Amino acid sequence: MADELVFYTNPMSRGRIARWMLEETGIPYTTEILGFESSMKAPAYLAINPMGKVPAIRHGKTIVTEGAAICAYLAETFPEAGLAPTPEERGSYYRWMFFAAGPLESAATNRALGFQTPADKSRMAGYGSYADVMDTLEKAVSASPYIAGNRFTAADVYVGTHVAWGMGFGTFEKRQAFSDYVARVTDRPAYARASAIDDEAARAMQKSA
Repeated sequence: MADELVFYTNPMSRGRIARWMLEETGIPYTTEILGFESSMKAPAYLAINPMGKVPAIRHGKTIVTEGAAICAYLAETFPEAGLAPTPEERGSYYRWMFFAAGPLESAATNRALGFQTPADKSRMAGYGSYADVMDTLEKAVSASPYIAGNRFTAADVYVGTHVAWGMGFGTFEKRQAFSDYVARVTDRPAYARASAIDDEAARAMQKSA
């Protein structure tokens, strides 16, 4: 029997990244919906992720947290889904996935919090400056149809979600290259399924609140 895969999430969280990735793989999984200040901070879940945050997955005895790590793990563990990089794609795949997990998310978070890195302190920030990050991202999504080359990979799940959210929440500049990239990567049945599942879960949570 294959190892059971359990997905821990909240539909109003970064768990949506992992949900999309899971739907792309087509593998069976069960979902546990957690509350931010309740079950997410309970001992049972803290044993899964001591940070008390989602998403996380438990695949048999293996636990993986952090959106980028979950995307990479699932792509490599289920290669039949075709979401892992080829040798030629590997450099761009890891480069831009971890660019999104590091500089991109940090710059967007600071933007949302109203924090701007002082010009004379930019070397202390991993992302340098917000303008540098936006310009670099634009070049990355314009270089090829997908972030690692000419085909969709797990890196597009992760980067694409960040770009879509950034424009939606106003933490990214609304550049045409960003809009075009998001349109390409989200035009997929798995994205539609994942969004529908999480939207319904969010409505159910709001009704029970």
